[in-house]
Amino acid sequence: MSRAHQSSGYFDIQVNGYAGVDFNSENLTAEGLRLACEALRRDGVAGALATVITDDVPRMVRQLRRIVALRAADELVADVIWGLHVEGPFISPDRGYAGAHPCDAARSAEPLVMERLLEAGGGLVKLVTLAPEVDTSCGVIRMLHEAGIVVAAGHTNATLVQLEAAVDAGLRLFTHLGNGCPMTLDRHDNIVQRALSVARRRPLWVSFVADGAHVPFPTLANYLQLIPPQRVIIVSDAIAAAGLGPGRYTLGRQVLHIGEDLVPRAADHSHLVGSATPLKQMADNLRKQLGLSPQQIAMMTQSNPRRLLNIDCPDSVTPAILPPDDVAQDSEASVLRTPRP
Repeated sequence: MSRAHQSSGYFDIQVNGYAGVDFNSENLTAEGLRLACEALRRDGVAGALATVITDDVPRMVRQLRRIVALRAADELVADVIWGLHVEGPFISPDRGYAGAHPCDAARSAEPLVMERLLEAGGGLVKLVTLAPEVDTSCGVIRMLHEAGIVVAAGHTNATLVQLEAAVDAGLRLFTHLGNGCPMTLDRHDNIVQRALSVARRRPLWVSFVADGAHVPFPTLANYLQLIPPQRVIIVSDAIAAAGLGPGRYTLGRQVLHIGEDLVPRAADHSHLVGSATPLKQMADNLRKQLGLSPQQIAMMTQSNPRRLLNIDCPDSVTPAILPPDDVAQDSEASVLRTPRP
C-alpha cells in the first residue's frame, strides 16, 4: 500500500525502537527491523520516522546508513518507515537537558557535520531536533529549512530570545515538550514556559508524549488549552520495550531495566528514557483521561504529523481507533472535555 493511501493509520514521528528491536543498536538486523515494522503496523501505525539519537558522529552516520540500506531491501520496512528523525547531536550538554542522550556526545551545531548526517540519511531525513542555543547563528536551522527538512527544538534550555530567533530562521516544532529538561526548574522562567509562550504567539508546532509519565494528564490538559489543536502532535518516543512487558532492553549504548509500571527510567531515576507505550495506547489515553473526541485524536496522531511533514492527507481522516459513541463528536468545540467518571 502506498503512503498516499494510508490515511487511516497513525503517523509516529519519533520511534527509537519497537517490539524488542532497538533502532539505535549497531546490531540492528534486517529481521529485527522487519519484526518491528510488522508490530507497528499491527498496532495501527501506518508510517513512522525511525529516530537516531545523539552519539558520536561516526556512529550516528553508520546507524543512519544501516537503516537506509535495510529499508531499501525490504518492501514492508519501506512501507512503514517513511523517513528518519535525527535527534541530536546538536543538543544541550547539560545534565537534565540532555535527558537520555549521552552528554559526552552533545556538541555545537556545525553545517559540515549536519551535511554528513544528511548524506548518510540518503534523502530520508525529514526531521532534525536540536537545541537552538548551540546553533548560535541559526546557520544549521536555516540550512535545514531551506532544504525542506523540518527543524525542531528539543533537549534545550534556549532563552526566549533564542527561541524567537530560531523560529525566524525556520524552526517549526518543539519536540516532546515537558521532557528533555531537569525534573526541577525555576518555577516561572523555564524552557516549558518559554516554549508555551512562543507557541501561543508564533507558528510553532508542539509534540507531546501522552503516556501519563512524561507529562501527567492534568498538566497535559493545561498545555493543550494553550496551543491550537491544529499544531499539536502526539508521539510515542517508543524504545525497544514498546508493546512488550518488563525486562532488559537497550537504547543505543544504554542498558535499561523496565519494571512492572512499564516506565523506562534512568538507573538513578533522574530522567525518563523514551517510552514503552504504543501510540494506540496514547490515543486511548487522550480519550479516557482528557475526554478528546475521535476527530481531535485523529488530528493529533494522524493528520497533523502528515501536514507538518508535507505528506498527502485528505481533509477528513478516519480515526484509527474509534471511542464509544458517548464521547463528544464535534471537533469545532474546545479541545478538551471533562472526562466521564
